[in-house]
Amino acid sequence: MSAGSIQLLLIALGGVVVLVLLIVSKLKLHPLLALMGVSILVGMAAGMDLGKIADAIEKGAGETLGNVGIVIALGAILGKILSDSGATERLANAILDRSSARALPWAMSGAAFVIGIPMFFEVGLVMLLPLIFSVAKKLEERGGLKGSPYIWVGVPAIAALAAMHGMVPPHPGPLTAIATLRTDVGPTLLYGIVAGVPAIILAGPVYARLIAPKMRVRPDAALLAQYTSAPVGQSAGGLQRNPEKPGPGLAISLLAVLLPALLMLFRTAGEAAFPLDSAAGKITVFLGEPVIAMFVGVVFAVVVLAYGRGAGGAEVRHSMAESLKAVAGILLIIAGGGAFKQVLVDAKVGDAIVDLTQNLALPALVLGWLIAMLLSVSTGSSTVGVVGASGLLAPLALADPSLNLPLLVIAIGSGSLFFAYANHASFWLVKESFGMSMGEATKAFSVTQSIVSLVGLGMALLLNLLPAWGG
Repeated sequence: MSAGSIQLLLIALGGVVVLVLLIVSKLKLHPLLALMGVSILVGMAAGMDLGKIADAIEKGAGETLGNVGIVIALGAILGKILSDSGATERLANAILDRSSARALPWAMSGAAFVIGIPMFFEVGLVMLLPLIFSVAKKLEERGGLKGSPYIWVGVPAIAALAAMHGMVPPHPGPLTAIATLRTDVGPTLLYGIVAGVPAIILAGPVYARLIAPKMRVRPDAALLAQYTSAPVGQSAGGLQRNPEKPGPGLAISLLAVLLPALLMLFRTAGEAAFPLDSAAGKITVFLGEPVIAMFVGVVFAVVVLAYGRGAGGAEVRHSMAESLKAVAGILLIIAGGGAFKQVLVDAKVGDAIVDLTQNLALPALVLGWLIAMLLSVSTGSSTVGVVGASGLLAPLALADPSLNLPLLVIAIGSGSLFFAYANHASFWLVKESFGMSMGEATKAFSVTQSIVSLVGLGMALLLNLLPAWGG
């Protein structure tokens, strides 16, 4: 390994350490400023041109907000409408009435598993936040549960969304690896589900049961008020609840929550059923785009749950404006995380990782997991991890007909999930949404993702030993 590669890796590691210190030390620097400052310092230490550092920061922040910013904003509006109308309260009551406190993490894992099939991690989490917060708040009000109910029901959802995002097509990571390694979607989908279920169980309900009693996590009051229903007759800064009019029914509440996910699933089915250049194919692809699906979901909720229940235009507009205030800070911090990630990518930290792993004599599945893990941890992008690992192993995949390529996709996707930390935008989304400290976010998000990653690798290796699966 060259001295230059070692130097780049040390710079990247040092940048993460400085970032954490700026946030958790007595300085208590705002994460956005800390991320911007560390991005500049890392770029300069890596020898990047000053103009390129600025370009990388702008590109990383812009691309990250372009990918998830509008979706998060639409999700905040949808969550506010669902909350003010009483829809999330109705769903939370239905879940609580049908599940014991011990069964709730399993129920939340199941809901996140279904929603996570067509959705990116960030989109799925935004969709689930109203339900997570409503169920957790009711548990909190009931009492008797030791520790944080938000961790109790939130970690299982995080685990399920992470497993789906890393291992199961049609998510971009698995699809990219499938295309690069020239394998098939069907077997990869099956392997991903089989490997994902044990990962979800261990990283979700089992791990949540271990850490929830020791944590006191509670979301910011403003965000919690936005995503949970106000008492009947009060507005909580949103739509007025009519005490004489019953809340929405369970079926319409469920449809309002799941409509964006259903549209994304419709896209997946449509891509298999219709030619992409046909009118039906174009319509399903369009409606299934996350930003379009979320927009349709918001319009449906506004029409059915707001206007359809007697709310006025000014009232609905005020509710939407209030919803965006609570997520403005989150969006800026996520943009800062994207800027840091892009500086690491443009500084060629990924090339240093490839240099590190080139001469390692390891089984293909382990090597794929390791390369994806190192690239993802160092650059703050699971996509970079997947693209780099699958590209590096593509010649081996083509040369070795005995290699199970779908399982290699699972191993690479699992590696890209390992220990997502402060240079990952999703880390900040979870941290700020749940009101966590850096240490709490590490336990609830980074460790959860790491468990999913390790179990995913273990399942891929186990399945590869079975003749019917390993081929």
